[in-house]
Amino acid sequence: MNKKIATTLSLMALTVSSVNVFGEGVKVEHLGINNTLVRITEPAKYLIIPVQEKYEDDATVNVIVDGKLEETIYVRLARTKTDYTVPYDLSRFAGKNVVFDIVTGQGRNSVRDASEDVCWDGLTVADTFDTTNREEKWRPAYHHTPLYGWMNDPNGMFYKDGVWHLYYQKNPYGSKWQNMTWGHSTSTDLINWEARKDAIRPDGHGTIFSGSAVVDSDNTAGFGKDAVVALFTSASTSQKQSLAHSSDNGESFEIYPGNPILTLETEARDPNMFWNNKTGEWNLVLAHALEKEMLIFTSPDLINWTLESSFGKGEGAQEGVWECPDLFELQIPGTDKSKWVLICNINPGGPFGGSATQYFIGDFDGKTFVSDTNPDGTVPTKWLDYGKDHYATVSWSNAPEGRRTVIGWMSNWQYAADVPTTQFRSANTLPREMELFEDADGELHVASVPSPELLALRGKSVASVSNKNIGDKPLEYKLPADGICEIVLTFHTQDNDLLTFTLSNNYGEKVLMKYDNKNHTMSVDRKNSGVTDFSDKFPAITTAPTFEKDGKINLRIFIDRSSIELFGNNGEFTITNLVFPENPYTTFSVSSKNGNAGIESLNIYAINAK
Repeated sequence: MNKKIATTLSLMALTVSSVNVFGEGVKVEHLGINNTLVRITEPAKYLIIPVQEKYEDDATVNVIVDGKLEETIYVRLARTKTDYTVPYDLSRFAGKNVVFDIVTGQGRNSVRDASEDVCWDGLTVADTFDTTNREEKWRPAYHHTPLYGWMNDPNGMFYKDGVWHLYYQKNPYGSKWQNMTWGHSTSTDLINWEARKDAIRPDGHGTIFSGSAVVDSDNTAGFGKDAVVALFTSASTSQKQSLAHSSDNGESFEIYPGNPILTLETEARDPNMFWNNKTGEWNLVLAHALEKEMLIFTSPDLINWTLESSFGKGEGAQEGVWECPDLFELQIPGTDKSKWVLICNINPGGPFGGSATQYFIGDFDGKTFVSDTNPDGTVPTKWLDYGKDHYATVSWSNAPEGRRTVIGWMSNWQYAADVPTTQFRSANTLPREMELFEDADGELHVASVPSPELLALRGKSVASVSNKNIGDKPLEYKLPADGICEIVLTFHTQDNDLLTFTLSNNYGEKVLMKYDNKNHTMSVDRKNSGVTDFSDKFPAITTAPTFEKDGKINLRIFIDRSSIELFGNNGEFTITNLVFPENPYTTFSVSSKNGNAGIESLNIYAINAK
């Protein structure tokens, strides 16, 4: 072949394989089957990225600013259709040259095939991103949720100057787990939450896993009086603990240049630190995850930590990894004595499968935690909640009036990524107050009492009953039309009775809540609660011990669009479960197996939710 002709054909082939696509404010250049450059050609606040969740392999997106690698993120770029879009914040790079070097994981036969992915035409720039709720059917009305994207464990919570700060594990670029970042929301009443900008982003040490934050009122760390100091797990090839501090009340954080400040030879994560008034130093509890134990450290300055002891190997529930610890002191009711509570979240190994929160009660001298034991010397396994959807529970530091206020992640690792929402995934539980109580045998347990702020949610009473015998026929009461309400109920039964409380709608969907007088248990059955087929682990009956002995129970049942939280006898037992009804539950009915139970009082309140 003539050399000139061959050269011409080669150049033609090169032109065909470098297909340029021009979108609004972007220039897309395909360099190969799995490699594409996206250049920002117009100044804007956001790059809007189309996402399709079907594909398990994330695209690797290297963000290059003025020729230097700024960060790497992972996104499930839309291939055949766009499920939703997410924003990438460009405002940080105003006036700079920004290029996204994208490597896709889906194999292609040619560059032409690769260029047909719908994401390339969908990439645009914009100065706004619409976070209007598109999933009103199931997005909670009065629980905290992210505006968009994935959320799991609550992190770094602290209270300061009348504001409750809630940080959380967030994926800013999709509704499945990835790109772990500290999202941030604030509230003045524990009910209404305002989304803030992301607080701590991945850096050279890795993504930002769970951790804690404290107000350093005495400037022990040297960052200034009342600085907010955060300690978190940096996760990359290994897990290590890193520090950041804030001088603007947690709005933004400066990463400590000496990170990581704490490393171990094996995997450890989720540092939880607190000031110990009795010893005059800082304590830290760190989850030795795969070893299934907690490590306890001390420090004078939040930077230099000394390992003092470990707790838990071979104790309590051991089926899964130990995560998200918390350690705090509570008063024993009616005495001037106290006990320490060590919270240990575990996944899997919960009482009904998947993730759950166990706890231990014992003594702590500032260096070593010693658990109370059964008469035979074994350490009892105790659960903070008996539902499927209560995990990663930790408390706010610096809470007012000596309160020990906690919040959890309202989901389960068995199906969290598969629940039928896409604009957002996951909500937090309602806030709860930790208190000790004794059962009939004198054994101590932890009660989860609904936080007092939740009383402000109560609106109009749509049903009110007192001193009503249940009899042989079910009693029925209408719920608010949207199904969002709080049910407050006190009832009594006789021996061997079985009471059933049913939430139902006109689709035939229902949730059965049953009190078994013989066995002193309360159960919640969500097998026919609505949409359940997204996971075979979701349909379930969960059962809690009620601790009482006289057949008298009071309940507070909080119903939101996609959750039911049941608190019994002032939080002595709790059951938290997600539900996804096609239509709101509109009827609450009560029936008795033996027809000899009675309602002492029943009130159904509509919810005042903004």
